[in-house]
Amino acid sequence: MASSEQGQQIDLGDLDLPQLQQVKSQLEEELSHLTQSYSQLRGAQARFNDCKDSVDTLKTERAEDKTILVPLTSSLYVPGKLSNVETVIVDVGTGYFVEKSVADASKFYKEKIDYVKASAAKLQETITSKQSNVRALVNVMQDKIQEQQKN
Repeated sequence: MASSEQGQQIDLGDLDLPQLQQVKSQLEEELSHLTQSYSQLRGAQARFNDCKDSVDTLKTERAEDKTILVPLTSSLYVPGKLSNVETVIVDVGTGYFVEKSVADASKFYKEKIDYVKASAAKLQETITSKQSNVRALVNVMQDKIQEQQKN
């Protein structure tokens, strides 16, 4: 048995091979989309981790004495020194930036990391469920093909 998005149960044994193939294609497409979304979430989590690590570096080191690289373009950086290590500018999304203390920025990124991690875990459960549905569907298809070959 497989479950559709509306929560209805479908008896796979009642479907013929072309219908099973159509359902399989749909499940594989959904699985591909979910896997891509999962990869994007993991990438976002890695970026938030990098941001948090950078902010945490300001808390532990004497950052005003440290030389940093300042991006001018996506591939051009120049050396610079921080004039203020008490506050940082944080990208809060959709083009908005907020000045936060280093501690608040670290907390902000920690919360973002936790949220993305929880979302990724839920998505992983969904992916596992879809993979299980595809395996069950393939088994039913194989049984139907063997049944047709016997006749």
